[in-house]
Amino acid sequence: MSRLDLLLVLRYRKAVTYGHHTLLAALEEHRTGTRYGVVFATTEQECVTAIREATAERVLVLWSFYSPDAATLAEELARIRLAAPGAVHVAGGVHATAEPIQTLDAGWDIAAVGEGETTLLSLVDAGGLPEGVAGLVYRDAAGAVVRTGRAERRELDAYRAFPVDHRRYNPIEITRGCVYACRFCQTPFMFSARFRHRSVENVRWHVRRMREHGLRDVRFITPTSLSYGSQSEEPNLEAVRELLAAAREEIGPHGRVFFGSFPSEIRPEHVSVEALRLVRRYCDNDNLIVGAQSGSADVLAAAKRGHGVEEVRRAVRLGVQEGFRINVDMIFGMPGEGPDEVRDSLALARELAELGARIHAHTFMPLPGTPWRDAPPGDVDPATISEVDRLSSQGALYGHWQRQREHANRLAAAAKAYPRPGRSRTLPLLAQPAPGEPAVER
Repeated sequence: MSRLDLLLVLRYRKAVTYGHHTLLAALEEHRTGTRYGVVFATTEQECVTAIREATAERVLVLWSFYSPDAATLAEELARIRLAAPGAVHVAGGVHATAEPIQTLDAGWDIAAVGEGETTLLSLVDAGGLPEGVAGLVYRDAAGAVVRTGRAERRELDAYRAFPVDHRRYNPIEITRGCVYACRFCQTPFMFSARFRHRSVENVRWHVRRMREHGLRDVRFITPTSLSYGSQSEEPNLEAVRELLAAAREEIGPHGRVFFGSFPSEIRPEHVSVEALRLVRRYCDNDNLIVGAQSGSADVLAAAKRGHGVEEVRRAVRLGVQEGFRINVDMIFGMPGEGPDEVRDSLALARELAELGARIHAHTFMPLPGTPWRDAPPGDVDPATISEVDRLSSQGALYGHWQRQREHANRLAAAAKAYPRPGRSRTLPLLAQPAPGEPAVER
């Protein structure tokens, strides 16, 4: 077997498989003069073995991770480097995009900033050498930081949603970006604060491939399900109907379509009888996820959510009325949340639970790349913990909010260690980027 120019080792973790699939999907249609191979390393030891046994001029290990996982994976990276030196480690995803210098200091050689498809294709064409490849941050031989500028953003139809040749499947990404730009959310920072939608015909193609390969469940990735086809804050229900009807037709009578449930959600102000009946007509899920985030009108306004508390109540009532089990996302410990705001949120949680909803509880985390990146970590007082535990014991609440409290403290400490110049305590809706970092677009 001839020696490869480049070996791509994917640190293939369950939490981030979709991101790797997106990159492979772009790569499998790309024509390049570089002779490359791909290895899926599902464990730390598999990664070490792949590097040691590589027969390639250059080995790139591709990592992707969310901000709460960054510290743990940096420790793993150090162990891999010690056991198998010689590879170049590239970090991508929302954390590397938001905190490229922190990512380099944690041990990665290169931070891939922004959307990764065109960056990876260019990196492969260059044989794994970063010079001149847009979308990267790294240090040169003298230790100076090199920023290569923003990579090209293309429409979703330009690349497949999953890699068919590798037989790796995931929910179909139908929308990228989000016009709402909530202060706690990383999505607008990563993908811009506008919607880009995959076309219905392109979705049909993907569903046909899934059916041909024996899959029968169709799910979608989108920051806000009922925004499909829209370029504003108003739903486009005709576009949603066309999408769901196409997916239902292509998956066939023995397949199932899921919409507005995991891994996506619905904004409460978008819930209407017409929308719910569309989902009921074409889809198989009996539950929906509604993003409420708080029961305090003041906190919702501060977070720039774009809806109030009454819209949440109405969404749950309508959903239950139309026969759905409603799961409501709520975040405790958001900036500015005092005793009155906590009481409002707990009162809403109890009210919605009595209607039949389940509360998916989260603790506020000051996520990199968001306007609230420098806010204090979410703090949940003992009385609130007691009430949340009571709801949980009744089956009315679930979630990893306790673990998120620990993540929040680590993220806050990291933010202090990497202060961004010019930041005031009162943060604007759209955070100003540090020099060389990409801005959120409106």
